Amino acid sequence: MKLHHLMLFIHLAGVIVWVGGMAFAHFCLRPAALELPPAERLGLWSRVLGRFFRIVWVAIGAIVVSGFAMLLEVGFAQAPRSWHVMAGVGLVMAAVFASIWFGPWRGLQQAVMEASWAQGAKAMNEIRQRVMLNLILGTLTVALATLGLAF
Repeated sequence: MKLHHLMLFIHLAGVIVWVGGMAFAHFCLRPAALELPPAERLGLWSRVLGRFFRIVWVAIGAIVVSGFAMLLEVGFAQAPRSWHVMAGVGLVMAAVFASIWFGPWRGLQQAVMEASWAQGAKAMNEIRQRVMLNLILGTLTVALATLGLAF
Protein backbone atom coordinates (compact mmCIF):
# COMPACT_ATOMS: atom_id res chain seq x y z
CA MET A 1 0.00 0.00 0.00
CA LYS A 2 1.33 3.40 -0.91
CA LEU A 3 1.54 6.17 1.65
CA HIS A 4 -0.78 8.21 -0.60
CA HIS A 5 -3.57 5.65 -0.19
CA LEU A 6 -3.20 5.68 3.58
CA MET A 7 -3.27 9.50 3.63
CA LEU A 8 -6.35 9.52 1.40
CA PHE A 9 -8.12 7.06 3.72
CA ILE A 10 -7.26 9.13 6.81
CA HIS A 11 -8.36 12.29 5.01
CA LEU A 12 -11.71 10.86 3.92
CA ALA A 13 -12.35 9.27 7.32
CA GLY A 14 -11.86 12.65 8.99
CA VAL A 15 -14.16 14.38 6.51
CA ILE A 16 -16.85 11.71 6.89
CA VAL A 17 -16.79 12.00 10.68
CA TRP A 18 -16.85 15.82 10.70
CA VAL A 19 -19.25 16.61 7.86
CA GLY A 20 -21.39 13.54 8.52
CA GLY A 21 -21.60 14.42 12.21
CA MET A 22 -22.74 17.95 11.40
CA ALA A 23 -25.37 16.62 8.98
CA PHE A 24 -26.66 14.16 11.59
CA ALA A 25 -26.78 16.85 14.28
CA HIS A 26 -28.58 19.37 12.09
CA PHE A 27 -31.05 17.16 10.24
CA CYS A 28 -31.74 14.38 12.77
CA LEU A 29 -30.80 15.33 16.33
CA ARG A 30 -31.90 18.98 16.20
CA PRO A 31 -35.54 18.31 15.15
CA ALA A 32 -35.85 15.57 17.78
CA ALA A 33 -34.27 17.73 20.50
CA LEU A 34 -36.63 20.64 19.78
CA GLU A 35 -39.44 18.54 21.27
CA LEU A 36 -37.72 18.54 24.69
CA PRO A 37 -38.11 21.23 27.38
CA PRO A 38 -35.20 23.72 27.45
CA ALA A 39 -33.41 22.17 30.43
CA GLU A 40 -33.41 18.70 28.88
CA ARG A 41 -32.68 19.96 25.35
CA LEU A 42 -29.72 22.11 26.33
CA GLY A 43 -28.37 19.44 28.68
CA LEU A 44 -28.56 16.91 25.85
CA TRP A 45 -26.81 19.26 23.42
CA SER A 46 -24.10 20.00 25.97
CA ARG A 47 -23.38 16.29 26.45
CA VAL A 48 -23.60 15.41 22.74
CA LEU A 49 -21.47 18.33 21.57
CA GLY A 50 -18.93 17.68 24.31
CA ARG A 51 -18.29 14.25 22.82
CA PHE A 52 -18.59 15.32 19.17
CA PHE A 53 -16.34 18.36 19.46
CA ARG A 54 -13.49 16.30 20.94
CA ILE A 55 -13.79 13.96 17.94
CA VAL A 56 -13.85 16.96 15.57
CA TRP A 57 -10.48 18.16 16.91
CA VAL A 58 -9.01 14.74 16.05
CA ALA A 59 -10.70 14.79 12.64
CA ILE A 60 -9.34 18.28 11.88
CA GLY A 61 -5.83 17.16 12.79
CA ALA A 62 -6.15 14.08 10.59
CA ILE A 63 -7.58 16.08 7.67
CA VAL A 64 -4.92 18.81 7.83
CA VAL A 65 -1.96 16.45 8.21
CA SER A 66 -3.11 14.03 5.53
CA GLY A 67 -4.20 16.79 3.15
CA PHE A 68 -0.91 18.62 3.31
CA ALA A 69 1.00 15.31 3.06
CA MET A 70 -0.81 14.61 -0.22
CA LEU A 71 -0.12 18.16 -1.44
CA LEU A 72 3.57 17.78 -0.62
CA GLU A 73 3.68 14.42 -2.38
CA VAL A 74 2.73 15.94 -5.74
CA GLY A 75 4.19 19.36 -5.03
CA PHE A 76 2.18 22.51 -4.41
CA ALA A 77 2.85 23.88 -7.90
CA GLN A 78 1.77 20.64 -9.61
CA ALA A 79 -1.34 20.04 -7.49
CA PRO A 80 -4.68 20.70 -9.17
CA ARG A 81 -6.19 24.12 -8.45
CA SER A 82 -9.15 22.40 -6.79
CA TRP A 83 -6.80 20.94 -4.15
CA HIS A 84 -5.61 24.43 -3.23
CA VAL A 85 -9.19 25.70 -2.99
CA MET A 86 -10.13 22.65 -0.92
CA ALA A 87 -7.22 23.31 1.46
CA GLY A 88 -8.23 26.96 1.81
CA VAL A 89 -11.87 26.15 2.51
CA GLY A 90 -10.81 23.44 4.96
CA LEU A 91 -8.69 25.92 6.89
CA VAL A 92 -11.63 28.35 6.99
CA MET A 93 -13.80 25.53 8.34
CA ALA A 94 -11.22 24.79 11.03
CA ALA A 95 -11.24 28.48 12.00
CA VAL A 96 -15.06 28.47 12.17
CA PHE A 97 -14.92 25.40 14.40
CA ALA A 98 -12.32 27.05 16.65
CA SER A 99 -14.63 30.07 16.92
CA ILE A 100 -17.39 27.74 18.13
CA TRP A 101 -15.10 25.96 20.60
CA PHE A 102 -13.69 29.12 22.16
CA GLY A 103 -16.94 31.12 21.92
CA PRO A 104 -20.53 29.91 22.17
CA TRP A 105 -19.57 26.36 23.18
CA ARG A 106 -18.06 27.73 26.39
CA GLY A 107 -21.19 29.85 26.83
CA LEU A 108 -23.45 26.81 26.44
CA GLN A 109 -21.49 24.84 29.02
CA GLN A 110 -21.64 27.74 31.49
CA ALA A 111 -25.36 28.28 30.88
CA VAL A 112 -26.16 24.60 31.50
CA MET A 113 -24.13 24.60 34.74
CA GLU A 114 -26.00 27.71 35.92
CA ALA A 115 -29.42 26.58 34.58
CA SER A 116 -29.57 29.81 32.57
CA TRP A 117 -31.77 28.54 29.77
CA ALA A 118 -32.12 31.85 27.91
CA GLN A 119 -28.31 32.21 27.76
CA GLY A 120 -28.02 28.56 26.77
CA ALA A 121 -30.51 29.02 23.95
CA LYS A 122 -28.58 32.06 22.70
CA ALA A 123 -25.29 30.13 22.73
CA MET A 124 -26.91 27.13 21.05
CA ASN A 125 -28.31 29.34 18.30
CA GLU A 126 -24.83 30.75 17.63
CA ILE A 127 -23.42 27.22 17.52
CA ARG A 128 -26.20 26.11 15.15
CA GLN A 129 -25.53 28.99 12.75
CA ARG A 130 -21.79 28.33 12.63
CA VAL A 131 -22.27 24.58 12.28
CA MET A 132 -24.65 25.24 9.38
CA LEU A 133 -22.01 27.44 7.74
CA ASN A 134 -19.45 24.67 8.16
CA LEU A 135 -21.91 22.07 6.87
CA ILE A 136 -22.43 24.14 3.71
CA LEU A 137 -18.67 24.71 3.31
CA GLY A 138 -17.98 21.01 3.94
CA THR A 139 -20.57 19.92 1.39
CA LEU A 140 -19.15 22.34 -1.19
CA THR A 141 -15.66 21.04 -0.45
CA VAL A 142 -16.77 17.43 -0.98
CA ALA A 143 -18.36 18.52 -4.28
CA LEU A 144 -15.12 20.25 -5.23
CA ALA A 145 -13.09 17.17 -4.29
CA THR A 146 -15.24 14.85 -6.37
CA LEU A 147 -16.18 17.14 -9.25
CA GLY A 148 -13.34 19.68 -9.19
CA LEU A 149 -11.02 17.64 -11.34
CA ALA A 150 -13.71 17.37 -14.03
CA PHE A 151 -13.41 21.10 -14.80
